[in-house]
Amino acid sequence: MMRSLSKRGWIRVVSYIAAAMLVLVGYCISIYQSNLAYRRTITNSYLRAFSQVVASVDRIDSTMQKELYVVTPAMVSVLSAEIQAEAATAQEALGELPYANIELEQTAAFLAKVGDYASALSRSAAANGSLSQEEMDNLEAMSSACSQLRERLNTLANQLNEGSADLENVKAVEQRLSQMTEGGDVLAGSAFENVETNFPELPTMTYDGPFSDHLASSQPKMLEGLGEISAEEAQIAAAACTGYRESIFSLAGEVEGEIPCYTCTASVDGGELTVWVTKAGGKVMSITNSRSVGTASLSPDQGAMTAYEFLSKNGFENMVETYRYNNDGRLTVNFAYRENDVLCYPDLCSVTVALDTGSILSFECTSYLSNHTQRTLEVPAVSVDDARAKVSPKLDVLREQLALIPTDGEYEVLCWEFVCEAENGQHYIVCINAATGAEQKILILLEDENGTLAL
Repeated sequence: MMRSLSKRGWIRVVSYIAAAMLVLVGYCISIYQSNLAYRRTITNSYLRAFSQVVASVDRIDSTMQKELYVVTPAMVSVLSAEIQAEAATAQEALGELPYANIELEQTAAFLAKVGDYASALSRSAAANGSLSQEEMDNLEAMSSACSQLRERLNTLANQLNEGSADLENVKAVEQRLSQMTEGGDVLAGSAFENVETNFPELPTMTYDGPFSDHLASSQPKMLEGLGEISAEEAQIAAAACTGYRESIFSLAGEVEGEIPCYTCTASVDGGELTVWVTKAGGKVMSITNSRSVGTASLSPDQGAMTAYEFLSKNGFENMVETYRYNNDGRLTVNFAYRENDVLCYPDLCSVTVALDTGSILSFECTSYLSNHTQRTLEVPAVSVDDARAKVSPKLDVLREQLALIPTDGEYEVLCWEFVCEAENGQHYIVCINAATGAEQKILILLEDENGTLAL
């Protein structure tokens, strides 16, 4: 009886194990199938994104070829808008591919420049009535490069469809990129390899846009020709600007970039005081103080005067307050340089004052260092009355002045600036080009009890 029961027990055990194994196998198969489905979904997502890149580049190429032969500003604007839209779409799709920022870096940069230059061509045609020969030459070179890129992308698309190439998943790309050569070159094996090899070169293009080649070589105007200072001299400059003893500052490090700086730090009033001093010339570019702010004892007007006096003490002359904003006792005041009767917005400084003690919480003058120089300002070709007539009749002009405003390409444009009020009480700033009479820019003024911001 015991043997019989034992035998039956063993049968039950074996049955249970077999059932468990079947369940486990089924589970594993289910997981495997799920993973396959997931990988197929991811792969299909990559393929859709790549197909969108190919389609957008196709349309950009076709549109550019059309634009080479148009003669009216209106049609240049229409075609340029199409190029901009397709370039933006291609860039977005490019970002969905695994590590495309590394694998297709040149392609991404090209698409960004294409969209930017199309915008510049639209503005140029509207302002001048036609494109210059240089602009047409640049467009032709860009069109030729786009045609080459189109051909390469379509070749890869055909290979993907035929199965002779595939888009790697993220893990595969991660593994390959982790095996970079000592020189930093990515090892061969990517489906994108032929797209980026010997990428077509573009001519140097200087225009009004953030991707213009002149920006890559631009230097801060106030630092041109100035010698490099030592770390000790940077600490002296930090102390002189803030009014604290030199001995409390220590060198925290060095910052490279567009404007190389020394970073000096000190413990002040329960906070960390950090001062960035340019290596060239020893100019204080930025200050931050992390201390907390107590109950305000100064009015916003007194705080603004403190900010102005700080600038004056540190050699910033002819600065005019433009806007201010109070954030829980932290009053930030923006200043622009005034040259005669012209307000120069490229030469900006920002100062934040603690309204409890009047101490300086932050200071920033990167724009001032980059743009301030001895200028020869032209006499406006458009009178203030003619410029005012260009403002929308739906706006009432409250005041006007001449202003130099920056563009996206870091150029400067002399404008008549009109502060206006709409019927609903909303305030706007309308800038009319003082040379052409064209609308240059419009800003919305956001005003509340804490101050004013311009959008």
